[in-house]
Amino acid sequence: MIHALPLLAPLFLAGASWYAFRSPGLRPRRAIRLAELAALAAILVAILSGVALYAYGPGTSPAIGYGYVALASRLDLVSLVMLLLVSFIGWVVLRYAGTFLDGEERQGPFTGWMTATLAVVLLLVQSGTLLQLVLGWVGTSLLLHQLLLFYPDRIAARRAARKKFIISRIGDVALVGAVILLAISFGTGDIATILAAAREGAGLPLTVAGAALLAVAALLKSAQFPTHGWLTEVMETPTPVSALLHAGVVNAGGFLLIRFADVMLQAPIVLAVLVMVGGFTALFGSLVMLTQSAVKTSLAWSTVAQMGFMILQCGLALFPIALLHIVAHSLYKAHAFLGSGSAVETVASIRRPGPVAIPSAKAVGRAFLLALAIYAVIGVLFGFADKPPQALALGAILIFGVAYLIAQGLADAAPWALTWRTSLYSMSAATAYFALQRISDQMMHGTLPATPQPGPLEWTLMLLAVVTFGIVAVAQSLFPLWAYHPAAAGLRVHLANGLYVNAIFDRLLGGWTLTRPVSATPAASKE
Repeated sequence: MIHALPLLAPLFLAGASWYAFRSPGLRPRRAIRLAELAALAAILVAILSGVALYAYGPGTSPAIGYGYVALASRLDLVSLVMLLLVSFIGWVVLRYAGTFLDGEERQGPFTGWMTATLAVVLLLVQSGTLLQLVLGWVGTSLLLHQLLLFYPDRIAARRAARKKFIISRIGDVALVGAVILLAISFGTGDIATILAAAREGAGLPLTVAGAALLAVAALLKSAQFPTHGWLTEVMETPTPVSALLHAGVVNAGGFLLIRFADVMLQAPIVLAVLVMVGGFTALFGSLVMLTQSAVKTSLAWSTVAQMGFMILQCGLALFPIALLHIVAHSLYKAHAFLGSGSAVETVASIRRPGPVAIPSAKAVGRAFLLALAIYAVIGVLFGFADKPPQALALGAILIFGVAYLIAQGLADAAPWALTWRTSLYSMSAATAYFALQRISDQMMHGTLPATPQPGPLEWTLMLLAVVTFGIVAVAQSLFPLWAYHPAAAGLRVHLANGLYVNAIFDRLLGGWTLTRPVSATPAASKE
């Protein structure tokens, strides 16, 4: 029964949600306070679950139900990390929302929908059965839909919610199909049993088909190209919703792939598709992000790019690093959205027309050679021998971003202080990558499968990814003023509009036909 302890966390939040719906819509002080206390209780439950995991080891609670129609809580390191992450971010967002929405006529229902969403996400991340996984997956999407429509009079919000609803239903169908195939293939609805059998190589060929459908569900959930448009349009919702997305909602696709890592390893072709889609989405999102003038829109495109990078990591079978990425990105981006209001005041000073110094082609070449040399030295100190080639390729991609900073320091007009500072940044980034990669691998040893040795297909994809990201990084370093150059004005406009992919998607869905509802009551906006 000790493994059922995590179930208390969603129960606390569900109780707070029920109370919030029964409270007044305007300034529901007690409901807000109770929601914060429920989130704190969820954090405490997560901490106690960690103690139980250390004392008793991983396991699944006794099932409620029979056979395939059963619910159970799975407690292991993956679910524990997600429990801590979701409950902590949920507590921060609820505290922020209590002040942010003060004076709104529907603050009570908003608090209810938000706590209900958190409760279902906590059920999702601790799923021990396939049925609970599906219920949590679908429930999270349906509850989020209510938050996206908090301002129903905003046509853009309704368009984004409609797109998200349609895409999510397709993802739900894919997940249900995957669950059915896995249940048939392994003859059980218990996730731990399925993973153990998959690790032994059982279940083929239905396992491959199930992995393909899991990948489809994950791609749709995590706003991958070309179905990313809804995420860049949810700025019409209150800011706390944008932060809440990073508490196991938009990154639930990555969690799904990590949870079923043993199953995904049985389908190398599916992993290859994840590398290509995730890599392209990461590049596409990062380029469009640079052209956005609005802070929150830029953050949304950054999330698209980061989710693409997360999918890329899963495609490379670097599941421990992908989980680490989910944690780091969620904490950073939730903070960035909640602080986006104050960022507007300083954005003018941040977005100056160009960097401190413009490097020459020789300076850029030296910068990349120096960055790779630092990466190689740090790698040797940590030991290249025990690192899978996929992790080394990923590290090379990450170091390209630091090489841009070094290029600034090596420019002719750059002061010596900048040169030394950027070199220190590079060494710190390389050290942090190898250290965190080793820590995550050691922590998840036995919980997540080890990264297999790459075959010809994997080597080709890794080489393609490194070269592509390297070319983009070099281009960015060589043309620091490209966005303001007259010759690049047209390209800037096209990128600012996301190459019109979202507009095409709108037309396919008929999103342009949305009209303002007559009965909608205008709501005050604080965005």
